[in-house]
This record gives sequence, structure tokens and C-alpha cells, in this order.
Amino acid sequence: MLEIAITGLGVVSPCGLKKETFWANLKKCQSFVDEIKRFDASGYPSRIAGQVHQLDAYSPISSRLIKRIDIFSHMALVASSEAIADANLNLELINKERVGVFMGNALGGWLFAETELRDLYIEGREGISPYMASAWFPAAPQGQITIYYGFKGYSKTVVADRASSALAIWYGAKAIRDKKVDFVLAGGMEAPITPYALLCANTYGGLSKNNLKPKEAYRPFDLYRDGFVLGEGSGVVILEDIKSAQARGKRPYAFIRGIGFSCDGFHYCRASLDTKALEFAINECLVDSKFSKEEIDYICLDAEGTVIADALEATALKNVFRENLEKISLSAPKSMFGNLLGAQTALDLIVTVLSMQNSLVLPTINFEQKDPYCNIQPTPNRAVNREIKKALIIARGRGGINVVLGVEKF
Repeated sequence: MLEIAITGLGVVSPCGLKKETFWANLKKCQSFVDEIKRFDASGYPSRIAGQVHQLDAYSPISSRLIKRIDIFSHMALVASSEAIADANLNLELINKERVGVFMGNALGGWLFAETELRDLYIEGREGISPYMASAWFPAAPQGQITIYYGFKGYSKTVVADRASSALAIWYGAKAIRDKKVDFVLAGGMEAPITPYALLCANTYGGLSKNNLKPKEAYRPFDLYRDGFVLGEGSGVVILEDIKSAQARGKRPYAFIRGIGFSCDGFHYCRASLDTKALEFAINECLVDSKFSKEEIDYICLDAEGTVIADALEATALKNVFRENLEKISLSAPKSMFGNLLGAQTALDLIVTVLSMQNSLVLPTINFEQKDPYCNIQPTPNRAVNREIKKALIIARGRGGINVVLGVEKF
């Protein structure tokens, strides 16, 4: 069986662009969440977010193309460029018909859509951009990446709420394993910091309303948590067979070993209070990855930050790992920069891979008082030195979507 290696990392995030800046800022163990000021958000219940700054300054994309696309495609193109460079992938030497692009997001490109729909109602059909039809929909970033680089291989876009990029990464790994492609760009992108997208996210009811103290707002598993904080950005990884990487002289970061997924089958929006489906996904991932429970060093938590979701996640972990859970490092680094919805697992994967490289478990910040119903130790506030060889990444979406990825250090 082919071994799926991660050979390139590209990131656009609230705490930095490029993996080096991203990691350096995460090691500071501080919040990069702030008040939303790019539009008037004063009337929103939650008006704080992790926001990307200086995207244009680091972008290799032409201004002509930027005018035709939404910012979520722009961020995906920048992250893809970084990942390709990091993987030392010479696009002149590979067969572009054997390169696939697998991306995930939850909301689509609303900044472009909102602006053009406003113009439609003010100016009529003559006032709307001809690129409206191709800029906003969820598959637009995948299409823009393939067009920009000329990739023609089997590709896919996944929309599965906060589990979108988790499934996209797995589908990309599976495409290599099934020998449909030789290289894959896999990940996600999300740009929810727009008037309408923020309104939609607020109606979900899971966002923190601690607007007066934005840097303390996202506090997963803490007794006084009140929801998660939105974030924007993109994460892209390069996947290929280990033999391909070795032939190119590229040392991989890690391997995608397996996946477990399930659905609660309970409600179209809410998760079930029964944790059996999440436990099933965790156990399936262990089996598929060929990991024993005793071998797991680290789990990157879903960490929705709501009272019920965190308690359910903690319960499922305790039920699966029992006494072994005390030996496993748990954390939610996303507490520093916000939850990127459909793109979050891509960032979680990059964080996990960098943690493996640096033998450092990043913390869950803003953890002050333990909730008796979340009786786990989520590496509070400070990073901890630890060698990480095998890890799990948990992603959960609305309606009870459960996805768990298994990752192993090279």
C-alpha cells in the first residue's frame, strides 16, 4: 500500500502568513483575536474574530486576477503557492494531468457576492460583475488553483461544515492511494468576516459574545466558555507517495495514516447527547491508521468552545481511551487565532505537523478554571515539550458530522 506523505505546508492565518511566521507567533501562546473593524459590526451579537492582515503584501497574485475573485480564493492561492514552494515541487518537471486539488470550506465567498448583489439591486443587471457567477461558490478556490497552475487531475471540493477540510484532505490522500493522481494540493479556506457571512455565523448560536475582552473570548473547556470565535484564512498541504518524495530528494514532514468518520444521525443542526458516533469515528481512525490507543502521543481537539460540545468531546475521549487518556497530550491551538470553520482541520494538521517537527505541544489558552463535566487536561496556557510520533485530529460539524484523522511523524 502506498504511504501518503505530507511534503509541503502553506498557511494564511490571523497569526501570520508563511509557516515560519505562523509557528513563531503560535509559540508566543497569546491570542490573535480582535474586534472586527473592517465594517460596522456593532449590531452583531458576536463582533470579534481572528483576522488576516497584510495579505496583499505577501501575495504573488496579480491585481487583475484579485479583482475577479473572492478573498477566500485569494487566500487559497497564496497558501497553495507557499505549499508548492515548501515542497520544492518543480511544476515544469511533473505531469500536471496527475495533480489533484482537494479543498473544503463551509460558507463560500460572501464578500464578492454581497458586494455584487448590492450593486444588482441599486444599479440593475448592468451593475453586476460578470465574474459574480464564478467567484462566490464553494468550488471557486479549487477551480482558481487548477486554472492558475494548469492542474488537470482528479479534484474535489467538500462542503461539510467544520469537517470540510478534514474530508478534503482524506479524499486527496485516497486519490493518491488509488493511483488516480501523483500529487495533491489538499486543505481549506474560509472568509467569514463579512457582513452577511458574520450574520449567518451568529445565527448558529455557537459564537462567543465576550466582545469586551476579545483576546480572552475563545476558551475551550474552561468553566466560563461561551462559544468559539470565528477566524479566517487558508491552509494547504502537498501530499504524495513517499517513494515520489524520496525520488525528488524531499524529506517528508509526516504521513496521513488513516481516517474515521461517522454521523450522529440525530438532528440537522445539533449534535447528539450520545457520544457513541464520535467514539466510533475515533476507534475507526485508530483501526484504519493501525495505531494502538497506547501509542497516541497527542490529540488536536475540535474544541468548539460551547458548554455542550466540549463536554461531549471530553466524554467521548474518556470513554475511548480510559486510563490511557492521562498519558496523551490534548490541546486546542485554535484558541489563539479563532475557528476557521471549513478550513480549520487544514490549520490543525499544519499545527500538528509543526508540533511534531519541534517536539512541542502548543497550549489551549484562556484556560482558567476546570469544568467538572470536561475533566480533561487540555495543556492549559503554556506550551509543553514532548516528542510527538502519532497524533489524532478531531473535526466535528453541525448535524453531528464526526471526522478523525490519524497522522504519524516521518
